[in-house]
Order: sequence, then structure tokens, then C-alpha cells
Amino acid sequence: MRRVVYLSLFTALALGLAGPPARAGSPAHEGAGPIAPHFSDAEKADLKRISTYLNTLKSVQGRFLQVGGDGKQEQGNFYLKKPGRVRFEYQKPNPNLVISDGSTVAVENTALKTTDRYPLSNSPLVILLNDNVDLTRDPRVSEIKTEQGALSVTARETSGPARGSITLTFADAGSGGLELRQWEVLDAQGQRTAIFVNEMRQVADIPPRLFVIQDLSPFKKSDN
Repeated sequence: MRRVVYLSLFTALALGLAGPPARAGSPAHEGAGPIAPHFSDAEKADLKRISTYLNTLKSVQGRFLQVGGDGKQEQGNFYLKKPGRVRFEYQKPNPNLVISDGSTVAVENTALKTTDRYPLSNSPLVILLNDNVDLTRDPRVSEIKTEQGALSVTARETSGPARGSITLTFADAGSGGLELRQWEVLDAQGQRTAIFVNEMRQVADIPPRLFVIQDLSPFKKSDN
């Protein structure tokens, strides 16, 4: 049951580009080929714009609204600090808290007094937590779409535990730049979940304690 809770929360928040955060010079980038040739030069330029924007999000906080396929809504606060750290605080009565400390992702449930941990290397958070996003070199990018005042990009994962797709949508002010507004997830079971972000702002720093995972289990064994 707790795994179902984890997947519904975690997948909804961040499904998309599974794998460890890539670093310059790592095998994920070395020898990586260009994106599929069906993208036009203008689309490739937009992918570069999105990558540049995502790479500016170093220390960010804001609010989120999660809307499930059944219309159910949850909201709360989020904090993001690159590389690898993020925190999603759900508003009560939802008892869940999702944290990544840079190597592990955990779902803490204060009602059940449980902490479920999963390797960040197996998570789909890389598109938000990687220091060096380069969508022009990622073969999972399948579509980019331009609308009036908006720009969206879709990435698909066809294998592994994060199968599905994510579509990130940005407000596009042209020379005024981009701003992340939402992402929509389609998981392997065909369930859709949308996350809308607002009041998002860059901050000088975020206290490290917000990314510390706590073991809530009353049955935790002593290290002694």
C-alpha cells in the first residue's frame, strides 16, 4: 500500500526523465548524439532556451497545486536546490512529505509514521534537479510545441520504473524569457496528473535542514 502511495505522489510530482543526474563529461553526455532529425532549427533553438532556463533554477521555492485525473486536488509548498535536492510539503490533512537529499528520495507519512526510501538514481527527478540540463542532446525529448505566450516540451521514457511521459509548460514572454508554469504526467497506467506552480521565486539560499530525511518508523533499529 505504501508503495502505491509513493508512486502516486512521486510520479505525479516529477515523472519524466529517469536516471542519475548527468554531469559534464559523464557517460550520459560523452558521445551523446543530437536530438532526432525531425526537429527544425527553430525547435532546436527553443529546446536550448528551455535548457538554459532550467539551468538558472538553482535555489527556488514556491507553491504547487496537484490535480489528479479524477479531479482531486492537493496543494502545498515546494523547495528546490540543485543539485539533487527538493522538498514537497503537502498541505494538511495530507500527511505526506516528499524529500530528496541528493542521493535518496523519501516519502514521509506522519499519520502512518513511515518513511519509504528510493534511490535518486532510479527516480524521474533529473529534469528538475540536474545542474546541466541539455534537452537538445536527450533522445527522450519527443515533442516541442509553441502556442500564444506558451512553450511546452514533452519527454517520454519507454522502459524502467518511470515509464510514461511528462510535458512541461512554460510561459513565454519572448525576449522577457521563460517561466515554468506546470507539468503534466501520463504514467504507464494511462493516469494523468497535472502540477501547477505559482509564487515561484529564486532565493539566496534554502536551509539544509529542509532536505534532511527523517526515519519516522517507531520500529527503527538502533545503530548500537
